[in-house]
Amino acid sequence: MRHLLYFVLFMSIGLSGCAQASNQSKNAKRVGGNCEGCEAIYESPVTFEKLTNTATLPDYNESGPKLEISGIIYHRDGKTPAKDVVVYVYHTDQTGHYTPAADAKGWGKRHGRLRGWMKTDKNGYYHFYTLKPAPYPATNIPAHIHITLKEPDKNEYYIDEYLFDGDAFLTTSERNRQEKRGGSGIISLEQKNGMLHGKRDIVLGLNVPGYAP
Repeated sequence: MRHLLYFVLFMSIGLSGCAQASNQSKNAKRVGGNCEGCEAIYESPVTFEKLTNTATLPDYNESGPKLEISGIIYHRDGKTPAKDVVVYVYHTDQTGHYTPAADAKGWGKRHGRLRGWMKTDKNGYYHFYTLKPAPYPATNIPAHIHITLKEPDKNEYYIDEYLFDGDAFLTTSERNRQEKRGGSGIISLEQKNGMLHGKRDIVLGLNVPGYAP
């Protein structure tokens, strides 16, 4: 999430939109500390109950390196699959900007049009298709994908961004700065059948402040 703060000079400041009240838990346990923009998870175009374990972001059929990311989300024991965890992801386009849609509202003005929502199935599985994002222009910040989680009994919170092994900007110093919230967000990509494939499993609460099973 800190990379979003570095990029604020490139962004037009957007106002947070109206969240879907039916998605929000009044008595959710607070974890994860401050998280600017995490409330964007409530801007899902459908209610959480109707989300599936797969999302296809709006850029997938556009020109660029196609990317598939999948994984399993586990409870804090690192073994038990966690179902009904909502996953929100967003990233830059092929120019390195969070370009909003023409009719953008709420956090869509800030996070851009390339965002998606999914919910883990009974096996903890999640899966999304998109294009590999471009890094911010004129910076040395690695390309990345932001991710926010929402468990049924907790508030929304961020974990480490997806980063890509082999990125020229993913230096030793940058690797050491990672908080490893939810586990490492650095993934290796494999080229297969004209698409990049990456896997990231997540452990709920791992290195997340204020979290207890």
